Amino acid sequence: MWFEASVVAASCFVAAFCAGMAGFAFVLVAAGILLHVVPPSVTAPVLVLGSLMAQSMALPPLWKHIEWPRMRLFVGMAVLGLPVGLLVLAKGPAPAIVAGVGLLLVVYSGYMLARIALRLAPPEVGGGRAADGAVGFASGILGGIGGFVGALPAMWADIQGWPKDRARALMQPFIVFMQAITAVGLAFSGFFTAEALILTAAAVPALVIGTLLGLRAYVRLPAQAFRVILLVLLLVSGVSLLV
Repeated sequence: MWFEASVVAASCFVAAFCAGMAGFAFVLVAAGILLHVVPPSVTAPVLVLGSLMAQSMALPPLWKHIEWPRMRLFVGMAVLGLPVGLLVLAKGPAPAIVAGVGLLLVVYSGYMLARIALRLAPPEVGGGRAADGAVGFASGILGGIGGFVGALPAMWADIQGWPKDRARALMQPFIVFMQAITAVGLAFSGFFTAEALILTAAAVPALVIGTLLGLRAYVRLPAQAFRVILLVLLLVSGVSLLV
């Protein structure tokens, strides 16, 4: 138990730092470490509770930037997509869908990073309610398959060239709402075992410190550096979904 607790604490520290700095990727970063050590039945509640705590800590400064009509649309469509993801997980080609999303993230982030390296202006892509709803629905599907709710909103915010506060004001509240819904589902399904709760509690100090350090780094990041970090984390997220 002590070894597992130390691994959980270390992974939550790294994941919380990334989430504090970029606004997403807690689940993807922590899962990449934990799934090699802790059983999936224990990893799932640790990831959801850890993500919920880390993302909630960063919400107060972003509250005034939240666009509530867009947020309600995103969450509503994601809730509709969540059962589809659970159905795909149970009976459909979930690995193929996850790999396809991973490939999309790798191609997109690689292309955008190349444009930055070549000092080319980012392409202008317009949004709209239909596009927002589609991204929210797809995020809900990915949430049902594996809890990966943050990657597509992060990509959607970047492709529209939003400032960093506006991008975070979409990603982090959306992740908090979806993880809260997921946590309720896990609780009713009996996933919150004594082992999962003990491991989560043991990781709280590391998680809090990692989040605070990540938030401090975020405040000091210029807009272009934030975008590069966001794209690098999208690239890492995509690779983690492919392997």
